[in-house]
Amino acid sequence: MRPVRQRAPRGVVVAAVVTTLWLSSLVLPAAARAGPLPPVPLPRKDKEKIPAVRWDEERPGCTFSRSDDGHFHYGLWYEDVGIIMSVDAQELEKVHHRPEPFFSVMLEVHYRGQGSLDLATENISLEFVKHFKVVQAALDPDDFVDKVQNDADERDHETAHEVEKHPEKKEEKDAYVRALLKDSAELQEFVGKNSLRPTLLGPGNPEKSGWVLFSTESKWISGWKKQEEFILRVPLGGKVFEFPFKLPPKPGEVTLRKRE
Repeated sequence: MRPVRQRAPRGVVVAAVVTTLWLSSLVLPAAARAGPLPPVPLPRKDKEKIPAVRWDEERPGCTFSRSDDGHFHYGLWYEDVGIIMSVDAQELEKVHHRPEPFFSVMLEVHYRGQGSLDLATENISLEFVKHFKVVQAALDPDDFVDKVQNDADERDHETAHEVEKHPEKKEEKDAYVRALLKDSAELQEFVGKNSLRPTLLGPGNPEKSGWVLFSTESKWISGWKKQEEFILRVPLGGKVFEFPFKLPPKPGEVTLRKRE
């Protein structure tokens, strides 16, 4: 006599099939994706606790203007703190023409309180909104200067080896090295003298200004869009000052007003 197989109740079979299909719907699309996935920011428990003060053209204390040298200026005053962020209208074009590719903004920080305000620079960041929202921290000026020097030395050595193999190109290569070393030296001097440095603001030292640089060397940043969007974030005094901006801004997106 053949054993009698126990058949599972119909409801149990249906539930098992539905569960299998649901699990497959979660796994298959992820496996079917082509190419690398964008970086996923790690959760930060304290991120939501830090109040943000965001630049908005319609908000009191916010201004926008354009100077004759082609720079856009975004001003934001909140309580005792004022920050002016300036960026070259042609910054996108200039990035890849530098000895080292970087994106730069000028910051002016003003403090009119009677206490003290610690201006740190290492936590300033720039978000590349149209490039998977990649966030780049501000470059350390001294480390960046060292990198520029080391890269220039390496290229100098490489060129010397090329000249040994091809003496007929000596004049051409020497001219290239001279131009490279000159540009590198000028960049190092500029960064060393004009970068924004950490400082303690107070009644005796109410303002500080300087350039902040951000690396554009990332596999998620490849080629500029027709219009780029950025968010500059400056942590200061227990708050995060945010400057959303676009390059180049389209006509009508911002109203030209005098800075207050």
